[in-house]
Amino acid sequence: MKKNQKIAVIGGGLMGHGIALTFARAGHYVAVHDPVPETLQSLPQRVSDSLRLLNTSDTDIAKALSRIELCDGIKATVIDADAVFEAAPEKLELKQAIFAEVEAHASGDAILASNTSVIQITKIMEHLTLRQRALGTHWWNPPHMIPLVEVVKTEWTDPAVADKMIDLLADAGKTPALVEKDVPGFIGNRLQHALWREAISLVENGICSAKAVDDVVKASFGRRLAVLGPLENADLVGLELTQDIHRQVLFDLDARPEPSPVLQSLLDKGRTGMVAGHGFRKWTDEDFERTKSRIAQHLCALERILQENLKHNTGL
Repeated sequence: MKKNQKIAVIGGGLMGHGIALTFARAGHYVAVHDPVPETLQSLPQRVSDSLRLLNTSDTDIAKALSRIELCDGIKATVIDADAVFEAAPEKLELKQAIFAEVEAHASGDAILASNTSVIQITKIMEHLTLRQRALGTHWWNPPHMIPLVEVVKTEWTDPAVADKMIDLLADAGKTPALVEKDVPGFIGNRLQHALWREAISLVENGICSAKAVDDVVKASFGRRLAVLGPLENADLVGLELTQDIHRQVLFDLDARPEPSPVLQSLLDKGRTGMVAGHGFRKWTDEDFERTKSRIAQHLCALERILQENLKHNTGL
């Protein structure tokens, strides 16, 4: 993988700063633009803070920051870029407008990628002239700590472009997963929200409390999911057992195509989640801060464990 490529990032918020950080650490030059001056100017400090959470040395932080340039407009950001990553808010019209401007100024062979978790890539890219070089890259939050990036092809995406993006992400230390068909939610969110739908249903039907749901997930299969995926697990226990369990339980799982009415009921009461102090459970400001800190510490510790296991298994 060629180093010192120019990576353009449109959007310097939570996702954009993590994308910029990832490629700067990997040795690439990164140009970033955000239309909000405060967001753009605060990006280096946020990158530095995020790198410190990853126990990065001051020398390596300085090296990463030296590879990041803040740009006033989209044109200056994308000229001569090898790849352009859009990380704007989840608004279809906004993303389409950004890519119209990107295409007007980027080179014809630059890869154009949209980071979105909910909008189909086909809708975002349908008005482009060179649609074959466009795809989706769904980074997970926080993007500099979660390895996965889903690479989403549309009906027009050149397979060679998808392969180049996969190589670029893998070289930057990410775990790319190819999504061959552009379906709502891609892979990860379809799996995640299938679990969330059943979790909400259990509470809605009085089977258990919200805390019980969370405790069960965190204290059982959640602990092994980082190292044992669901289909690996099915193969491990045997497909006959998997089939027998499905015959006994699938018919009773929630299969409604609409959101649970419990969600609207909570929203109507102002119980919008942790920041509001109440969602499915009651929360304090201290709970909110502790939860964010716990997640960061866990992800850092898990990454160290996985890296040590990799070294052990490969004999490095």
